[in-house]
Amino acid sequence: MFSKILIANRGEIACRVAATAKRLGVKTVAVYSKADANAKHVLACDEAISVASGEGNSPKDSYLRWQAIIDAAKATGAQAIHPGYGFLSENEDFAQACKDAGVVFIGPPPSAINAMGLKAESKRLMEQAKVPLVPGYHGADQDPALLQREADRIGYPVLIKASAGGGGKGMRAVEKSEDFAAALASCKREAINSFGDDAVLVEKYVQRPRHIEIQVFADTHGNCVYLFERDCSVQRRHQKVLEEAPAPGMTEALRKQMGEAAVAAAKAVNYVGAGTVEFIVEQAGGYDAPDQMRFYFMEMNTRLQVEHPVTEAITGFDLVEWQLRVASGEPLPAAQADLHIQGHAIEARICAEAPDNNFLPATGKLQALRWPAHVSFERTSVQAPVRVDAGVRQGDAISPFYDSMVAKLIVWGEDRAQALARLDAALAQTHIVGLNTNVQFLRYAVRSDAFASAKLDTALIQREAANLFHQQPVDERLAIAAVVAAQVAAEQCAEPTSPYDKRDGFRPFGVASRRFEVQIGEAKQVVTLVYARSGLQLRIGAETLPLTFARTADALDVTCGTLRATCHVVALGEDRHVFTPQGAAKLGLIDAMAHAGIGEAATGRLTAPMPGKVVSFAVKPGDAVKAGQPLAVMEAMKMEHTIAAPKDGTVAELLFAPGDQVAEGSELLRLAA
Repeated sequence: MFSKILIANRGEIACRVAATAKRLGVKTVAVYSKADANAKHVLACDEAISVASGEGNSPKDSYLRWQAIIDAAKATGAQAIHPGYGFLSENEDFAQACKDAGVVFIGPPPSAINAMGLKAESKRLMEQAKVPLVPGYHGADQDPALLQREADRIGYPVLIKASAGGGGKGMRAVEKSEDFAAALASCKREAINSFGDDAVLVEKYVQRPRHIEIQVFADTHGNCVYLFERDCSVQRRHQKVLEEAPAPGMTEALRKQMGEAAVAAAKAVNYVGAGTVEFIVEQAGGYDAPDQMRFYFMEMNTRLQVEHPVTEAITGFDLVEWQLRVASGEPLPAAQADLHIQGHAIEARICAEAPDNNFLPATGKLQALRWPAHVSFERTSVQAPVRVDAGVRQGDAISPFYDSMVAKLIVWGEDRAQALARLDAALAQTHIVGLNTNVQFLRYAVRSDAFASAKLDTALIQREAANLFHQQPVDERLAIAAVVAAQVAAEQCAEPTSPYDKRDGFRPFGVASRRFEVQIGEAKQVVTLVYARSGLQLRIGAETLPLTFARTADALDVTCGTLRATCHVVALGEDRHVFTPQGAAKLGLIDAMAHAGIGEAATGRLTAPMPGKVVSFAVKPGDAVKAGQPLAVMEAMKMEHTIAAPKDGTVAELLFAPGDQVAEGSELLRLAA
């Protein structure tokens, strides 16, 4: 076993690797950018060294500087480099450079990365091995006209995918021929920016598909096993949202067939270490006919996956420990006959984004961060009922330089029903304030009929859209009552025996009342708290409801009429974030004088919805545009976002040029009526 390793990654990834290394007694070295100088992963390691250059924040100026990372390993005496997942984990040149420098790369050999790292090449290998492939074009000729013809030949819908890519970047589904050219150009831009290679492949878009992947592991002694499957079908923008193991509805025969195919794929390239063979599974007979499922090879990821914790949970093995042991020359800790499925596990990716606004990435400071009770952070058991893998703490910021994931929430249960219940409860206890997140969206998804009944495919989010977006999880009256109760509770005297400091509204004659102006979304609501002789009453519109509350630890037990819930209320400026077992809500307590004149709609302005780079403009001054027409493309958090016209008008002025970096809220262009 190594005595010291360097972790060439950041955030939850680096923290995850460091936790296992610490348990094994292996010293760790962190690397960091300027933006991450005080990040959690830096403190989680025994040593840390900066690899920033120039601006020092973007990946290319820090975590992708592989020569600086190798130099850091040698300077600190690290015997091996763990690349994590993402960044340099599938970079053949980096793996070779580590080998040349005498530093062990904790991953597959460069030849395996080369063979499986490019989607088109890996498909050619699988074709030779007679693994079923989705109909498509995987050729080297990248002429746009040829690609268009191939797409027309395959038949729509088709999927364009960056050959060197992953994580949903450089990927577009195209429904009709006339949309192909624009989608191809966008894919190529994303691919060159993310991977330095704009080659793409075109495939038939399989209808009602499931995304099922097999975890494989191989050592240097000729052993290779599969650690069963994960279902990763619930996706947005071709990026995974919920992952679970084992895959619901999987037959033992199909599991064995897919597992053996995955092992054969790994052996074909002399694979070593952790890898994932991904399959697209067609449900030919519908959701309830697992015996009619057909699988097609999609790609192989030559690294550990983000969703590996669910495999750990159902097998009881720590896969990072396996990586370290295999890389140090040891044989696999278990043979295929020793591997068994135990229970069910689900992982939810908690991201800084606005699901109701097309999952727009969010940036900002984590003003409040509360994880579920009894959560496991230390890796004492891979089968902890609730586990959080996070690289952030309260007060940290989610920046525009890296992806939007805040943390992974993993639950394990004796069966899928128990795991579902635990996940919903754990999400309800996850409170994040300071930026938009997808926590509530995840609860909707987990509780949706389709997910609960395992009617899974990659279009689940689109199919369930009516139940997943623009919902109101908390009764408006209860949310208002919680905000008012929290305000009153905060003002109550710490010394209740003092008659001079009581704030209970007592009057010798008459009844005291107090006016609150509350904002919920775009609507304003005036409510009145009445200090009646019989107790507090809350007037909301035409209703008058009795209000009671009591402190319970750091929460409030609030009852308003027939509504009752344990509420956590977090104040941030005038905003009030209400968290209940049913869901979360955001309200505002309004100071009328401070908001005079607010509410007049701005006209003719288009602003950046997040910090990022202007990629292109689709219009020029003088162009007439229609509402919904694409005007500009921005890039942020490694993804492209289209800015559309909010109304009809004429472009008056472009205020930036392609390539410019812009701050959130910057005006990009002006429209004239």
